[in-house]
Amino acid sequence: MVDKNLIEIRWHGRGGQGAVTSAELVAQAAISEDKYAQAFPSFSPERRGAPVLAFNRISSTEPIRTRAEVDQPDVVMVLDLTLMSIIDVASGLKEEGIIIVNSKKSAGEIKAELGLKSRVATVDATRIAQEQLGVPIVNTTMIGALIKTTSVINMASMSEPLEKRFGKLAERNVKTMEKAYQETLTGE
Repeated sequence: MVDKNLIEIRWHGRGGQGAVTSAELVAQAAISEDKYAQAFPSFSPERRGAPVLAFNRISSTEPIRTRAEVDQPDVVMVLDLTLMSIIDVASGLKEEGIIIVNSKKSAGEIKAELGLKSRVATVDATRIAQEQLGVPIVNTTMIGALIKTTSVINMASMSEPLEKRFGKLAERNVKTMEKAYQETLTGE
């Protein structure tokens, strides 16, 4: 039986940007909403700046039995635009899927430059993170963009996971996420 309420997300980032943390936080928020969720990474020998993959599966109705990497995502999160020139981030993306990119560029510019046919959304996550947090770590910023474009989880559900993960910095991360939610631009 196929769960039609299953959302699969593939995160593309570089070591140190928070892709793995993002996937974990999103799964925790989904579980707090009584959904079934999983998050897991895939990377070669870890080093700061190396390409990293992380994955989420979220189901509102059925337990998730598969443990394989997400090769046909509904959503692709790109935390570093430079990865798009070395990795086919759109690989396997479902026809109705969306790519959410950390970029100053518009969705239309990204689609044209890379020849993408899928829906694209953009947010200048690096700028927002730098302004709000003082560092260019874009994990919570990109979660705001994910929530805006997919509604896979509720913004309010992120409070507890952020508090547990970041302690005193949780409030700043919530503001970062909210700002990204407001500034994410969707295109066709």
